[in-house]
Amino acid sequence: MNKKFLLIVAATLVMSQYSKAQLRTNGFASGNISGESAFMDASGATNGFSDDANTKNGKGLVFPRTNLTNFTFASSSGDEDNFPTAYDGMIVYNTGTGNTPATGSGIGTQAVTPGFYYFSNPTAGPSSGNFSPTTGRWVAIGASPKVTIGTAETTTNTIVNVSPGVDKQVYAIKGTFSANGTSTAVNIPAPTGMTTMYAITIYKSGSGVVYDRSLYSYNVVTTAGNAITGSPSMSVVYPNGTYDYVLEYLK
Repeated sequence: MNKKFLLIVAATLVMSQYSKAQLRTNGFASGNISGESAFMDASGATNGFSDDANTKNGKGLVFPRTNLTNFTFASSSGDEDNFPTAYDGMIVYNTGTGNTPATGSGIGTQAVTPGFYYFSNPTAGPSSGNFSPTTGRWVAIGASPKVTIGTAETTTNTIVNVSPGVDKQVYAIKGTFSANGTSTAVNIPAPTGMTTMYAITIYKSGSGVVYDRSLYSYNVVTTAGNAITGSPSMSVVYPNGTYDYVLEYLK
């Protein structure tokens, strides 16, 4: 009698779990592709999903709806066993319009509109020892790969291999400096966390025309006169005036 009662309770719990499940399928899941390149396959002809004659059964994948304007990652950091890629490649369907939260959702304060997004966090993973999503950003699938560089730090679409097995993200920021026409020293303060200058583009202010793409020297500090104008082989005094620049750098 007790055994029958326990069996009934167990069966009831199992059915309850299935009835409240958040994932439903249009068929039975089978683990018969062990060792293959794909982790999931819904193209099998036995259930008619890939049959062109079947016009409506099992033809699409319905993604969870996510509002990226208030979404934050439940885990602030993973490890080699749990989320070892720090969510790099995670895909969502966003329903919100606005900005992502300032913290807890990658680099934060990103403008988003409804549509599919993937989380780009390529510098994370076991090779770097970084398992945090704070370095990642949301990228609209199918959108232009261009980024707008402003006066706040911008995560570019460029990753640089600095040594075997080590890749680093390239960041960029826009700024302005003044030249007095007599000195080669100008002020181009290093952004927070910067370790190395990757590139610089200098424009005559307001013209939009590239004036130079190099400096004679650059010190990664915030003190005045940390940059010396010119080329790598010779310092050059810039004419008196105001100049815009885009500084690209590594951390």
